[in-house]
Amino acid sequence: MALKTNRVGTTDLHVTALSFGGASIGNLGEEVGEAATAAVLDRAWQAGIRYFDTAPHYGRGLSEARLGGFFAGKAREDYVLSTKVGRVLSPGPALPEADGFINPLPNAVRYDYSGDGIVDSFEGSCARLGTSDVDILFVHDIGAYTHGAEEGARHFEDLMGSGFAALRRLKETGRVKAIGLGVNETQVCLDVMETERLDVILLAGRLTLLDRDAEASLLDACQQQETSLVLGGIFNSGILATGPKPGAWFNYAPASAEILEAVEVLEARAKAVGLTLAEASMQFALRHPAACSVLLGTGKVRSLERNLAAAELALSEAALDFVTR
Repeated sequence: MALKTNRVGTTDLHVTALSFGGASIGNLGEEVGEAATAAVLDRAWQAGIRYFDTAPHYGRGLSEARLGGFFAGKAREDYVLSTKVGRVLSPGPALPEADGFINPLPNAVRYDYSGDGIVDSFEGSCARLGTSDVDILFVHDIGAYTHGAEEGARHFEDLMGSGFAALRRLKETGRVKAIGLGVNETQVCLDVMETERLDVILLAGRLTLLDRDAEASLLDACQQQETSLVLGGIFNSGILATGPKPGAWFNYAPASAEILEAVEVLEARAKAVGLTLAEASMQFALRHPAACSVLLGTGKVRSLERNLAAAELALSEAALDFVTR
């Protein structure tokens, strides 16, 4: 299947409209075996997906190592690869679980958004991925959402003090084609964009059928800077896939009564135009004019198949109106 490609910012880089998110193959929440990892990556490739995203955070390097193995027999120019900086890995103890990842690689982790930390993180990722260059480099989880106000301010100072200079050097030398942020919040994007130009932002969960926080001001900033968006977390931690069931999760926690009620309304509206909630959520993301790619993050072929089917739907006029409003 040939997927549409979209330009990343004002760069010469183009990515497929659907992309593969590597958190699940880092054993997020449950262990994914080597055979299952190979199967889901093979299916993504067969479907025409040529943009793959990962991070040191995902299984403390496990996702990167697995992608490195998958790409070992493929020409570097045949795919687009992104990873992230901000966490530096070093040899550490074997753990049964760390940061929500099951049986991660035996690495210790520290946050470092300084220039030296970004270079160390990048070089470690390249080693695990088996490459000397990465197409897109995202600064991962900068901001108060992950670190809190005090630590977030310190990391932000490191990033703006020397971190971005390191990112620009990597881009100038050709080892990176595009730079940006990979975050779950909009405010830190706006803070960075006051002084730095971003090619792309990987925004998780803040521009979905349910949560449109990015519409308040970030979309205008992206339009002004010609910054593209890669949309992740399009199901808001699951609730837009499962529906408003008891125990459904929103933003990495059980959904509140208010969120459950809002999702009930969305589900009814989707059903009225012939869509499931998951299908409507996928189509909303794919058809958003600010999005250059939509991440499909799964370690299971059957889940990937469902997402691919949702992406390929032909929509009625009523359904199209619903998902593009």
